[in-house]
Amino acid sequence: MTTLSADVLVIGGGATGAGVAWDAALRGFDVVLVDRADLAEGTSGRFHGLLHSGGRYAVKDPHAAEECVAENAVLRRVAADCIEDTGGFFVTTPFDDPAYADRFAEGCRDTGVPCEEIDPARALREEPRLHPEISRVFRVPDGSIDVWKTVWAMARGAQQRGARVLPYHGVIAVHRDGDEVTGARLRDERTGEETDVEARVTVNAAGAWAGHIADMAGIEGVRILPGRGIMIAMNHRLVNTVINRCQMPTDGDILVPIRTVSVIGTTDEHTDDADDHTVHQSEVDAMLDDGEKLVPGFKQARALRVWTGVRPLFEDAKASDTDTRDVTRAHALLDHAERDGVGRFVTITGGKLTTYRLMAEETVDAVCRQLGEVRACTSATVPLPGSESGEYYKIGERLARKEAQLTDEQLICECEMVPRGRLEEAMRRRQTHNLDDIRRTLRLGMGPCQGGFCIYRATGILHGLDGMSTEAANGALLGFLQERWKGMWPILYGDQLRQARLDDWIFQGVLDVEHLPS
Repeated sequence: MTTLSADVLVIGGGATGAGVAWDAALRGFDVVLVDRADLAEGTSGRFHGLLHSGGRYAVKDPHAAEECVAENAVLRRVAADCIEDTGGFFVTTPFDDPAYADRFAEGCRDTGVPCEEIDPARALREEPRLHPEISRVFRVPDGSIDVWKTVWAMARGAQQRGARVLPYHGVIAVHRDGDEVTGARLRDERTGEETDVEARVTVNAAGAWAGHIADMAGIEGVRILPGRGIMIAMNHRLVNTVINRCQMPTDGDILVPIRTVSVIGTTDEHTDDADDHTVHQSEVDAMLDDGEKLVPGFKQARALRVWTGVRPLFEDAKASDTDTRDVTRAHALLDHAERDGVGRFVTITGGKLTTYRLMAEETVDAVCRQLGEVRACTSATVPLPGSESGEYYKIGERLARKEAQLTDEQLICECEMVPRGRLEEAMRRRQTHNLDDIRRTLRLGMGPCQGGFCIYRATGILHGLDGMSTEAANGALLGFLQERWKGMWPILYGDQLRQARLDDWIFQGVLDVEHLPS
């Protein structure tokens, strides 16, 4: 059995885990980062893309609001290339309590969230699709953030400093020696091979699955209340500004422009299973109805895809039937040496994607305390790879780059403008036969056709690139189609139903994917 040694073993490859690995690597620690699947395939990769200003929590959860507004400013400095500076509006619609607007403005003042009230007519000039009867509008520094780009930038930066990043390596045991955690055993989900990692400190950053990892370490009471929510992507940007309803947080009250689409979210229901990705038709219908309250005619637009995410809400004192909207969105850091008498083990959970860097800083500070070493944090000042210029991402960048090389390179994915060279480079770098991994890296197949016109081309390129077998290539194609189908069937109506039928003709009729040659 292979054995690896490291200063810090990080379990969980979402934004928080990757943030811990990046922060620790910046401080000179030898790091191993592991995840049971691809990086950012769990909760981090299943949200609406919002870079929080803190306004959403200014009234109900002031501590979370203060964390968000502070980290919003930090991420704009160190992860600029992953962020689009859309700005945000909180709007009072005819369906909202008008008295809440004053409470909102006061909450923003108290928590330090920049908030400017503007005339509704001005807001309607900037966003003409908004409900014409909005009565009050507040501008806040919301934005949108590309989570996959962010997480992989941190992973690459950590690797450049010697870290080892192991996706598809699930933890099957946490090792203890008396009252100390000494590492973990991993299983490669693709080959079945097992690896032991010996670590001076192990960090449990498994998010909604953190309780399970703590159980493996023999630690009780790390209770995670998973909150399941659905989000729906519309096939174009109905708005170019993040739009929030000015009310207490509830379902379907936010619309986020992210890349070429806009996403409405989200529900919040307790579930006992962190892997619960159930989509109820009633939730979809309600979400589409809520969209009408922000943007009249919303339901006439094309719903592209629906998906679910499970929030890792930590609450020691509450029972499992607690309403998940009542649990703080602030994070929880558990130093198990202090809490449980078990050394060399730390759990970080809860929080928001916007606060991942702060969570990572506090976690690595705890690692330093356990090791008795003082190492300064620099993650608030060192930019991520790709963000050195400090310039925000702009929606037209990919088109401008492509137009500069129109005659030079084949375009594989028209919707997301993925050229063949970049696709081949990503396939070589990721060393994966899973086309869904490539999707997260390049957004391949995430546009209006949902892979209908590009994924068979990408499969052919993958097949020819490294000599993979025909059976493996067929499996990669079918696996991708199945993953896309999961998010399409609940919203099959109108134009999306017609697109799905066309895709069905392409793959079932023309390509006969159920009977591919071997």
